[in-house]
Amino acid sequence: MGAVVLLAVVVMAFVGCRALLDLSGATQVKGVWMGSTTLPCTYTPSQGFTQQTLTWSMERDLSTSTIFRRDSSGDHIPLSQFRNRVSVPKSSPGDASLHITDLEIPDSGHYTCQIIWRSENYSLITKEVTTTFKVAKEVVTKPIIVAGELGLVVPAGAKARLTCVAQGSPPISYHWFRVAPGRNGQLLGSEAELVWNSLQPSDAGMYYCEVQNRVSTGVVRRSDTVELTVRDLSVATEAHRPATDLPEAAVTSENAVGYPETDETTQSSRRSHLYLFILIAVLGGAVVFFVIFAIACARKSKNEPIYEVSFHCEDVIRLDTDVEVPVKCRKEKINSETEESYENVTMTCNSYASMTGNS
Repeated sequence: MGAVVLLAVVVMAFVGCRALLDLSGATQVKGVWMGSTTLPCTYTPSQGFTQQTLTWSMERDLSTSTIFRRDSSGDHIPLSQFRNRVSVPKSSPGDASLHITDLEIPDSGHYTCQIIWRSENYSLITKEVTTTFKVAKEVVTKPIIVAGELGLVVPAGAKARLTCVAQGSPPISYHWFRVAPGRNGQLLGSEAELVWNSLQPSDAGMYYCEVQNRVSTGVVRRSDTVELTVRDLSVATEAHRPATDLPEAAVTSENAVGYPETDETTQSSRRSHLYLFILIAVLGGAVVFFVIFAIACARKSKNEPIYEVSFHCEDVIRLDTDVEVPVKCRKEKINSETEESYENVTMTCNSYASMTGNS
């Protein structure tokens, strides 16, 4: 019974290892003439199994040829047409993908990846996967312009770049132009990238690129025009500086450009609050003044006595001149506040005759 269980465990482990060692690839891959491509062939390494040989072969016109072989003695490329053009990763366990450069039309065919593993008991396991590969010539596509990390609006003095991106059979030639008013574009370079180590305001303008390849000889593809803007930080800072002579603490910095710390709405609100405070202070002062004035008038009226003066005249002599002259007058001074005491004042008045006689 124990032997049966042990045998079952060994069989299950062996089946599990075979499952882990299954190859993964692609059914079909397309390549571009004069370009490069990778034919995938991967597996998951399993403990107790060592890769013994790796072979890549190509079937074309009913004939099969080995183009790459790796064993204990190293890597071998039997066909001269693939030498210096094919390779397989060495430092990536489980990756046996075939990388091909400088593709030619005759490279099209059926490629088979075959791997043989050796177990600890020296048994061998063989797996393989086949991929159909086709190489075609492609006319270069319309290029597009990709800006660098800073985009198309770049501060003066910064490093900037524009990249012209196109797809098609290599080699692809690139030409950069700057739009010149009233004349043809100004040629700037013949690389895929247009680079400025220190961008200046004079570099601002409209740019485009043109591409072509051998497949489209005489046919030039042109990109859309893009506008590159250069920000002059000194001018931007001066333009945003507040009109009043504020202290430096009232101005903050954002992307090296000064902006007021408070906006117009906040300043208007503060002015309104100030006017309201002044109005309240003036009204309060006026109220205090009128209260003090009223108290002072009340005290003065209470402390000062009020007198009434009356004249009583007797023996009035009437003359032809119709003038009344008092002969004896009595002046009474009455204290209106107490109304109890009064002072009699007797005044002797000369007769009107004696007054006229002296005259």
